[in-house]
Amino acid sequence: MLSGIRALCGACIATGIFISGTAAALAEGQCSAKMDRPLLPTDAALCDSLAVTMRDPSALPLNEYEAVVGEFFGNFCHRDPDKGWVRDKSVRDTGPYTQRLQDAKWVGQYHGTHAPVVIWYSKEMHEWLRVNRPVNEHGDPIEPKERTPIPDGAIMAKEMYPAPASRCDVPDTNYLLPTSGIAFMVRDNDASHDGWFWGWYGYEGWAPDWPPGPDNGAPLQGFGQYCVNCHASSEEHLTFASLKNIEKEPGRPLVFLSQNWTLADPPTSHHRLVVLPDDPAPRLGQPFYEYGSAFLDQFGKTTEAAPSWNSVDRFPSATYDNVWVPAGKVTAHSEFLTSDQCAGCHDAGGTGLQFSMTEPKKHTDQLINYSPYGTWRTSPMGLAGRDPIFFAQLASETQTFHPDSAGMIENICLGCHGIMGQRQFAIDNKEATGNCDADFTRSMVSAVPYPPGNPTAEHANYGALARDGISCTSCHRIVQTDAQIEAARNAAENGCVEERQDLLNPTKLGLKGFARTVTGSFWVGAPDALRGPFEKPKIIPMKHSIGIDPVHDDQFASSELCGTCHTVHLPVMRDNEPLGYTYEQTTYPEWLFSAYRTGSTPNGKLPLGAGDRAQSCLDCHMVNEVDGKPIVSQIASIQEFSNFPQAEYNLPPEEIDIPARSGFARHTLVGLNVFLIKMAQQFPDVFGIPTQDPMLVSKGEPSLVRTEQEMLINADHYTATVAVENVAFGKDALTATVAIDSKVGHKFPSGVGFRRAFVTFEVLDERGSVLWASGRTNGAGVIVDAEGAPIEGELWWKDDCSGLRHPGDPKFQPHLQTLTRQNQAQIYQELVVSPAPVEKPMCGNNPAPGGNLTTSFLSICGEVKDNRILPHGYLPLKDRIELAEAIGATEVLAREAAAHHVGDDPDYKSGGGDRFDVVIPRSELTGTPAHVRATLNYQATPPFYLQDRFCTAEGPDRDRLYFLAGHLNLDGTEAEDWKFELVDSGKVAVPGED
Repeated sequence: MLSGIRALCGACIATGIFISGTAAALAEGQCSAKMDRPLLPTDAALCDSLAVTMRDPSALPLNEYEAVVGEFFGNFCHRDPDKGWVRDKSVRDTGPYTQRLQDAKWVGQYHGTHAPVVIWYSKEMHEWLRVNRPVNEHGDPIEPKERTPIPDGAIMAKEMYPAPASRCDVPDTNYLLPTSGIAFMVRDNDASHDGWFWGWYGYEGWAPDWPPGPDNGAPLQGFGQYCVNCHASSEEHLTFASLKNIEKEPGRPLVFLSQNWTLADPPTSHHRLVVLPDDPAPRLGQPFYEYGSAFLDQFGKTTEAAPSWNSVDRFPSATYDNVWVPAGKVTAHSEFLTSDQCAGCHDAGGTGLQFSMTEPKKHTDQLINYSPYGTWRTSPMGLAGRDPIFFAQLASETQTFHPDSAGMIENICLGCHGIMGQRQFAIDNKEATGNCDADFTRSMVSAVPYPPGNPTAEHANYGALARDGISCTSCHRIVQTDAQIEAARNAAENGCVEERQDLLNPTKLGLKGFARTVTGSFWVGAPDALRGPFEKPKIIPMKHSIGIDPVHDDQFASSELCGTCHTVHLPVMRDNEPLGYTYEQTTYPEWLFSAYRTGSTPNGKLPLGAGDRAQSCLDCHMVNEVDGKPIVSQIASIQEFSNFPQAEYNLPPEEIDIPARSGFARHTLVGLNVFLIKMAQQFPDVFGIPTQDPMLVSKGEPSLVRTEQEMLINADHYTATVAVENVAFGKDALTATVAIDSKVGHKFPSGVGFRRAFVTFEVLDERGSVLWASGRTNGAGVIVDAEGAPIEGELWWKDDCSGLRHPGDPKFQPHLQTLTRQNQAQIYQELVVSPAPVEKPMCGNNPAPGGNLTTSFLSICGEVKDNRILPHGYLPLKDRIELAEAIGATEVLAREAAAHHVGDDPDYKSGGGDRFDVVIPRSELTGTPAHVRATLNYQATPPFYLQDRFCTAEGPDRDRLYFLAGHLNLDGTEAEDWKFELVDSGKVAVPGED
């Protein structure tokens, strides 16, 4: 077969013309598609051989089939009436064309569902239309005598031309080159639920999808493509094809308004923008070309061979992430699908005509994308399967912390970060073997289908699902009520759920009900239904496209939906055996025990009722407002009856017209991990992702930019406030009180235990120079003293990773109620230790001495500090126990979710904030203080965490994080010097001496 490049030039070879730039290719008038000779097949034998393969797309790997497509269309093999191919009567519009006078120049705008077209129909397709969509002598549709399925191998090739159609109204369309390419459909009933192979071929700019291009964009061809966002609105078989459009058949095509008195420059087809974005993967920020000096100063000795731009391991391209519903009845084999199956409808702009789920970005010509797909895709949830921090953590767990349990640990951890791949592998493996003993491994996440037959290819679908992150079908399959769970318990899609629950949340610990579903061990519903909060969804388009019904579930939008994953219960492992169990994360219980609790679950009311600040997880993390105004919007973008140009054989309005709804939830799902988002912005090539939205394309603000902006808004308005009070300057000391008020409904920080916040307290002179500071950092984010040395506990390893600094005797900053020295800092964090090296180590709140500080999720023997700020209204232990038992947990959860080792600090009784005093002896002030200032900072990945990765892991995942952290450019951003400045007190004047 020809290579992709040679296939691309097939038209040049066949016709003897050059497509670009020559005078011969210029149009008569303004038709740039007009050529000086007919473009027809010249090698009948070649076309005959290609046609056989062309009609069977599932018989070959995608790259091989696409090479055939390139040759077939490149040689114009579809333009052959002798082989039964027929075409439309002429170039025809698919919607109105309007013009407006702007700056004394006519500007045209095309409103078609596609660019103007000439469709060619294979013999099989033409015969099917005659039987199933007959027309009378006037071209009016009549009831068919029989209805038959579209046969395999039927093809429609939609040639697309400049708008409007009148621009290229020529006697013979064979003289036209499809300047916007060919959108084609090949019938393959046994390959996918919708029964079609969808594709785009272009005479300029086209290349095969495998291997993927540098843009990492959606494939141009394949099964389960976004085209269904319009085609699923047809009556049947996902086509609007009408016999009356075809040459020599009775009737005339539909006619649309065409204000073509002057032909302005033709607008670029939105379809072409989607398949060939003009700037597909720019870096959204400029990384350092060389390793940053501050990074090397701090971490340069942790490796002898730093990865380079050429050697760093890149995640597989997102182009590979395409898992669709096979033909036939929808089964548990399709319980999980990649998000591209949802993007066509639930991203903004996929139709090219309707831009609901957006709003204009001020002072630009771009749109802000608020669609479910557009906001989720670049959130930490959407990036979870490509999170370089997680994969470096996993490497440490399996290489150093627990190498004897590597398979089990990969299966556990990827059951959250790669949940769809892990779950689907378990479902399919159990059906094949009858058991659940096969682990989903790290290597499977990298599985790809290209080149065909490569060692990973058999797991390519599972790899694609895992890399897609915590995706659409991860959440919209979950069932929560007792009745729903009982109905689903024995279904194939839940075949290995109970085994996971027994491993992570065993009943021997007294766990039941909801508490058994934590750590991502939830139950899922049937594969032919997707659950959501809206009543009366439009069912048929989704049923047509993927065989799945959208189902209203009035319990869907509960905090428990989030709580099953944002409560993490894990074994404490040593020598491949569990010493016990602990809660590694308690974000949901922290909310449950606070004033933000709603007082109910999908299974009914809880004791103690709602708190006085009641808000669900979704109220904060899936906000349905913009600038304080509720969003009222459609929740999908499809081809509707009433709001789109007229089409033949479409469904009636009651089936496809989507109402605007209130309660539209933005799937931003963000916290404060701006470091991860900055990495994705600056290294899309390493992440394997596009930076341009697949549907909104250049019309939209890049979603990675919007995700960062949402995090900055969170920091400014919804996280905390910090103030400096009671400032006094006496004869012995300068004193002040730092007051922090939390605005979040769980601990701050929450989630994985290594996240931390800290306060920088500065004393400034009149010129703004720093006289004294606690919590200052170096360029790598390490908290240092006045001489620039790391303060106690800031780094755990020696600089060259040759050993721990304090083995068996961990050093760290305790919780402070009074801060007096520059080598102290108030750090809000959880610190845990590994089991002591004794036969039966005591674990818990006061673990046996001898353990080391650890970042291992499965080595948490006990806490030596947890002074993370509690949310408002934190309940006393007795009430926490009552609520823990109400959700099926025990008092262990109530105790572990408390603060630990905070002394008698009254702020940790009922939560809501923290106050601590600063007392600075006058002898430590080298000048005259004029102002003080407090800043609250956040580090999603503190320096001690990065150092622990670099010292406890090796190989591609460790090296990737080293490369990204070393080249990440945070200069001039809110996260400069590897600390995210959330809020500050502003300068507070120091009064005169007493």
